[in-house]
Amino acid sequence: MRYIDSLNLNDSTECFILIEPGLGYIIPVLKEKFKNSKIIALHVPDAVLHCDAHEIPALLGHDITGFLEKEVPQTDIEKIRVIEWRPSLNYYRETYVNLLAKTVEFLKRMDAEHRTTSAFGKRWLRNFFNNLNNVKKIVLYRQTNLPVIVTGAGPGLEQALPLIAKMQDSCLIIAASSSILALSSYGITADIVIATDGGAWALRHIYPLYRHIARQYDFASQSIIAANLCAALPSQTKDTPFLLINDGSFWQSIIFNKLTFPSVIIPQKGTVSASALELAMQLSSGGIYLAGLDFSFSGIRTHVKPYAFDSLLFSSAIRFNPVYSGSFSRFRLLKEGGSMNIYAAWFKEHIENRVYSLTDHAFFKKGSPQNVTKKKNGIFNIIDAKPAQGLDILLSAVNNPEYAENIKQELLPLLFSNKKNITVQELKTALCEAVNE
Repeated sequence: MRYIDSLNLNDSTECFILIEPGLGYIIPVLKEKFKNSKIIALHVPDAVLHCDAHEIPALLGHDITGFLEKEVPQTDIEKIRVIEWRPSLNYYRETYVNLLAKTVEFLKRMDAEHRTTSAFGKRWLRNFFNNLNNVKKIVLYRQTNLPVIVTGAGPGLEQALPLIAKMQDSCLIIAASSSILALSSYGITADIVIATDGGAWALRHIYPLYRHIARQYDFASQSIIAANLCAALPSQTKDTPFLLINDGSFWQSIIFNKLTFPSVIIPQKGTVSASALELAMQLSSGGIYLAGLDFSFSGIRTHVKPYAFDSLLFSSAIRFNPVYSGSFSRFRLLKEGGSMNIYAAWFKEHIENRVYSLTDHAFFKKGSPQNVTKKKNGIFNIIDAKPAQGLDILLSAVNNPEYAENIKQELLPLLFSNKKNITVQELKTALCEAVNE
């Protein structure tokens, strides 16, 4: 009791994360003082003492991030409190510190995603229904064993371009939309272009697909758009086959199921690179090779060249603000923002044994496709999509008491940043206003 009192815990705390609480002596005290708060426990791997008797969610394995994603409620970071149990620190030492560090990294990423959701929620919903109306062709896929190259827009992509060009006919290429300009400048055609960013600036990466690159080949017939429909997509995508990405939310699943639109479930990750890696793991059982997913800088260079945003630097350059100064400012903002460190930590934890660096792997250093099965047309099958009335489907689902509560909880943070609860009618009104803005 005295230990809990010494922490000066806020009454508005909604979730407590206990770091290796041993037998959980502090749990009954927390339950008594915070009757409406959720309590979860993280044990170090191979812990000798467990708090099983207290009937709270507790991790006894190694998948820390997966457990936290499942158990931690989606709320403001200020309403989540981590509580350490110092006797465990003295006993487990480095293992305990690693557990705490991974928890902090998760909360940093969750905070960044929550702030993004609050700022862009209505835009995401508007994007979803606008894009849904543009879906004319849908891609069905079967899993392959082909090696997959996943490209991002980091400076390291430049080093990998010659290798990708040699191997492109023998591998499946999944490209973040921000890397397409660099790939096309080297004569490389991506099989799948993935887009998940809901901001209007993301359109600058996709426009070249239908402008400069279209002069070289018929993009709509040679590539596929893999997109979360909450992403910002130009109207030209209606002529391109869609591999639909469902973020796993209940409301999206209702719409896709009612329309019988096949989709691949990839939860939102905050960066298109992580979504591209998840997609590669689902599409192929073969090796996955990363290029341009640096999450670091080359001097003050933040991205590969050519890059869609470079034109902004050149167009705004004047004698008192040259391109070099603009590049330095962009570098400083990205570095101080800390997002790259967050994403790098996620990749470090989630990369499997079959994920490699493209330029470091011996197979690709040889530059020979002799031992690789050639691409086959049977991987993807394209079907026509029937006209979609997505908003009507969602409004009808909200009227169903069986679905209403789940839908409200998912859409509440997208439509109302400060409310804890809303009525069905308030939800329907806000949804219509957001979509029709």
